[in-house]
Amino acid sequence: MTEKPNIKTLGSLRASGYISKNIKDELRDNLKTKIRNKESVFEGIFGYENTVIPQLEHAILSRHNINLLGLRGQAKTKLARMMTSLLDEWIPFIGGSEINDDPFNPISRYAKELVEKEGDNAPIEWLHRDERFFEKLATPDVTVADLIGDVDPIKAANLKLSYADDRVIHFGMIPRANRCIFVINELPDLQARIQVSLFNILQEGDVQIRGFKVRMPLDIQFVFTANPEDYTNRGSIVTPLKDRIGSQILTHYPENINIAREITNYESSLDSRQKNGVYVPSLAKDLLEQIGFESRESEYVDSKSGVSARMSITAFENLLSTAERRSLLTGEEATSVRLSDFVGVIPAITGKVELVYEGEQEGAEAVAQLLIDNAIRTLFTSYFPKVEKLEKKNIDGPFNQITDWFLEDDGFLEITDESSDESYAKSLNRIDPLDQIIEKYQPDTQPEDILFLKEFILWGLAVNKKLNKERFRTGVFFS
Repeated sequence: MTEKPNIKTLGSLRASGYISKNIKDELRDNLKTKIRNKESVFEGIFGYENTVIPQLEHAILSRHNINLLGLRGQAKTKLARMMTSLLDEWIPFIGGSEINDDPFNPISRYAKELVEKEGDNAPIEWLHRDERFFEKLATPDVTVADLIGDVDPIKAANLKLSYADDRVIHFGMIPRANRCIFVINELPDLQARIQVSLFNILQEGDVQIRGFKVRMPLDIQFVFTANPEDYTNRGSIVTPLKDRIGSQILTHYPENINIAREITNYESSLDSRQKNGVYVPSLAKDLLEQIGFESRESEYVDSKSGVSARMSITAFENLLSTAERRSLLTGEEATSVRLSDFVGVIPAITGKVELVYEGEQEGAEAVAQLLIDNAIRTLFTSYFPKVEKLEKKNIDGPFNQITDWFLEDDGFLEITDESSDESYAKSLNRIDPLDQIIEKYQPDTQPEDILFLKEFILWGLAVNKKLNKERFRTGVFFS
């Protein structure tokens, strides 16, 4: 942050050559500079480079108010918050103004009278761009008074003014956000009569409070967010308001696993456990993201509600915690994530997916386990040959040696949730055919990923009905 300018009077500001401009021009000019300099505006937003971000930049260059339309967990609010980086770092306003009056173009009665009285000695204060972001979640109980303002009887009594005097008005959030970015989240949840009160503000800058028609050309960049589900479930954006919003931009979920991994890795980067004590194999990261993709396609999950990208982030944090807890119990300094640790991500899944009736019948935990199994089944064919449901007799299939091992007298494998790394490795290394399969189909596997891949083969055969897998209270059992 650069130091706040040391200009404290209107005369000094005028002498400095400062030129005021409205917020939409401010955003536009700073965006033009960043585009020319090949600077990234929306750092940490992945998968929108060729879709959402260009459309958002078009809207800013067009000086439009914006509606971001998309399902939950699609970075709508994050995009809006990041627009503050396109604002000038400091802007001046009339000292004591409730609505950040532009010194060269005051619009409130207070600021106009102060400038008229003090002239070049009128006090100037400075507002940093981080303080120029206002956000309101639209809920059915939001009132016009909250957003625009109301008559304040206490102010009227203290100043001995009648209710006919416009000085008794107490401004709401929108006038106080003058020269700022104002975000209304979940716009369809706002009652229709409240949406109607926004018409003139977007179009003309008129503020109407309890019969007062106060002509205030407010200078605000509006950003609305909305979920398509809300259009049918709870409400809608009234047509005249929608008509006054310049650009509607559709957001979307990540299109492939690589983008999903970038998002999860970026959002979870504050977690130092990956560097210090918990190793996460690449396949485990892919599997975690695939669960999200399976969720969005599942017949048990409400597709209209969507599955937030936050599910993968919280599931990843739970996965690390599961491995971390085990290492604390076994007294090991470092450990590696196991596939059996994925039991720890179930609470993150059940808390993030909305089930349809059939899913409720199955039960949230059963659906979560099914999604994990489906993710394993989908990724398995990327690493190993497809498991055929029906195989001809006397044909040597790629996994016959493994299934034959389990037909021997001691052919079972037990992996407990709290077993040490040494015990875990010893259990898997008993099954010699696993080494042969990996050597044949995945010879370039990193040594630290071998054990996870071995367990992945067993889970893959289990979900394809070639092995039995049972979950018991303290672990899993293959036979």
